Amino acid sequence: MSAAKSKSTKGGRSAARLAAVQGLYQMDMAATDLNIVIRDLTNDPIGESGADATFPGEIEPDMPLPDATFLAELLRGVVRCQRDIDPMVDNQLASGWRLARVDSILRAILRAGVFELIERKEVPARVVINEYVEIAHAFLSQDDPKVVNGVLDKLARRLRPAEFETIASG
Repeated sequence: MSAAKSKSTKGGRSAARLAAVQGLYQMDMAATDLNIVIRDLTNDPIGESGADATFPGEIEPDMPLPDATFLAELLRGVVRCQRDIDPMVDNQLASGWRLARVDSILRAILRAGVFELIERKEVPARVVINEYVEIAHAFLSQDDPKVVNGVLDKLARRLRPAEFETIASG
C-alpha cells in the first residue's frame, strides 16, 4: 500500500473535514470558485507548501493527508445544499441571530456538519458532531464549540431520530 493510500483512512476523513472548512472559509472570504478551491486543497492539502496564510489557526504538521474524494464531496455537497442548510441552521441559532451574522469559520463548520447529517447517513451522527466540535475547538473561542455542539445535536436529533431513540431506550 502506498503512503498516500495508507493516509486516506479515518484520519484522512478528519483531515478532509478540516480542509473542507478551510475551503468553505476561502470561498466565503475571497469568493474563490469551488473548483479552484478543490484543486488547490487536493494538490496542496491543508497548506503544506505554506502558501495558505488566509486561514486562521494552527494546523498540525503531522496530520494525515485529506481523503481527496471525501473532501470534494463535502465541498460540492455544501454548495449544492446550502439553500436547504442555511435556514435549518438559522432556526437553531439564538433569537435574533442569523447564520449570515456569525463568524465565517463558524458558518463553514456548521454548514459542513449539517451537510454530513443530511447526506452522509453512513457516518454516525455522534461522529459528525464530535468531528466538527473538534474543528471548532481548533479555531474558535471557548463558547463557539458549544454553539457547534448545540446546533448540530439539535439538528441530528431532528434529521436522524432513530440514532438517538436507540440510545434513549437502551
